[in-house]
Amino acid sequence: MKKTRKIIFNLIFFFILIDVTFYVLLKDQNIFDIFNLMLSSNKAFVLIAVFCMLLYLTLEGVNMRRTLRISGNEQVSLANTLKYSFIGFFFSAITPAASGGQPMQIYYMHRDGVSASGSTLALLMNLCSFQIITISMALFSLVFLGHYLQGGMIALFVIGIALNSTALALLIIGIFSRRISKWFVNFAIKVLKKFKVKNIEAKIDKLNNELDKYQATSKYIKQNKNVMWKMLLTTFIQIVIYYTIPYWVYRAIGFNNVNIVKMIGLQAMLYATVSGIPLPGAVGVSESGFMNIFKQIFTAETISGAMLINRGVSFYLFVIISGIVVVFNMFKSKKEDKNKPKEEVVADET
Repeated sequence: MKKTRKIIFNLIFFFILIDVTFYVLLKDQNIFDIFNLMLSSNKAFVLIAVFCMLLYLTLEGVNMRRTLRISGNEQVSLANTLKYSFIGFFFSAITPAASGGQPMQIYYMHRDGVSASGSTLALLMNLCSFQIITISMALFSLVFLGHYLQGGMIALFVIGIALNSTALALLIIGIFSRRISKWFVNFAIKVLKKFKVKNIEAKIDKLNNELDKYQATSKYIKQNKNVMWKMLLTTFIQIVIYYTIPYWVYRAIGFNNVNIVKMIGLQAMLYATVSGIPLPGAVGVSESGFMNIFKQIFTAETISGAMLINRGVSFYLFVIISGIVVVFNMFKSKKEDKNKPKEEVVADET
């Protein structure tokens, strides 16, 4: 019940954020013109954009399956890892800083018989690979397209790159340097003791357990370097496909003057700019960021409609689809729990 209430609260906050965002962005726009533009768009290109988003989530599942199978969970199917991708997408979308995605993925993997060490390993490697590719693409794009960042977007880009780079650095330190990561853990313990945090022993155990998980990841990567290279290549393809979505929206509206490579570069900078903002699904900053960066690509009459189509395909549509996947699996889990002995249900919850 506590978990359900938290999900409901996050959903309410998420929808309020959406309402405020679209009110602020569209209050001075002609809504009928925007909807006419959306209705008259080339549906074939919109479907290509939808397919790209589906492929993006599928490739995440491919990477997850690759790690899980080698780490001893041979029974994991692509269908299951695709399910975990959708579950992660949904809970990342409705929680601040995407904090709910990975815990819920681990929970559902556990229910499917995947060990905690296996699921943690897969998600850590996915996260590391994802951060390396998105940061690299953003910085490379900045060299050629930096003039498209204007005003406050420059500051947000710097903040986004700084936060993501810091997260990546800490992730790599945690994985590959036991001595430095142990120093961070000891420092965190001193801070906890200084502020007389409750249940400090449990928190210390948790910090040490997290460190052990990171070190297990290090050992795995050193023994399976080729797997990491394959993951990086798959992630690169995954991200490039995701970044093409604005281009297909551009073509759907009827434009054809800007090439796909430039659109990928602009989207790479946009993602880096908004990903550091700890709002659910980066709602608000993603929409306004799109209109700011792409206003030189689309016309003033089409930019609002383009933003709605782009965001609808790359986010809102798949929040709905992934939400349906989550609800289906929740009902399925409850049905399975009814057929389990009480002891097994308690074990699953813990």
